[in-house]
Amino acid sequence: MTLTTTKRRARPSGLARRVAAADWPALTGELNELGCALTPGLLDPADCRALIACYDEDRRFRSTIDMERHRFGSGQYRYFADPPPEPVQELREAFYPHLLTIARDWADKLGRPAPWPDTLEEWLTLCHDAGQNKSSQILLRYGAGDWNALHRDLFGEMVFPLQVVIGLDEQGTDYTGGEFLLVEQRPRAQSRGTTTVLPPGHGLIFTTRDRPVRSARGWSAGHVRHGVSTVRSGHRHSLGLVFHDA
Repeated sequence: MTLTTTKRRARPSGLARRVAAADWPALTGELNELGCALTPGLLDPADCRALIACYDEDRRFRSTIDMERHRFGSGQYRYFADPPPEPVQELREAFYPHLLTIARDWADKLGRPAPWPDTLEEWLTLCHDAGQNKSSQILLRYGAGDWNALHRDLFGEMVFPLQVVIGLDEQGTDYTGGEFLLVEQRPRAQSRGTTTVLPPGHGLIFTTRDRPVRSARGWSAGHVRHGVSTVRSGHRHSLGLVFHDA
């Protein structure tokens, strides 16, 4: 995989075909049940290594966040400059139409507007018109003792209800600990937590803010936050795909 930057591709890439080949009915069922779903492998080991290697290339990023300084946890992440590397853009564009179907269904169940157009390009134009015009694609790096506090990736009024994180390292070989955490505040019930180990190259689709949860009164919004448990040894990298800009 070559980490070039581009705005458009003339035809679907191998990454787009891998996303399309996933079992979307099964993924949708898991998202409706748990608020998260693990995809098959999307990136090869060489792809993962290439993304990890670009973390130290300052020119690729618009800003760097020290999590401890901002009391977000401990560790570091970097926002890609626009346009992001070609594979990042390809994955974002490939996921959008599949996630859009779920997003519109969730909005209908919750009785909310569904402002998301048919294409990612149109949606990002709406984000930019609303003042959210900064790239939100994230590359994260954790070392031993680092962790990420429970949070939501919200940058303004324009919000897409699903996002994706892709693991780049092998748990047990490159690092220990560092499970992905999802905590759902269920309506009129105690919170539920879900932990997921991210295999390298696999993506976890998860809820950005809330999702419909069936109750005796119909559908209610189950509010969700996500984070990362403490990394006990080694280094853990991941790629975050957010479908609204900051």
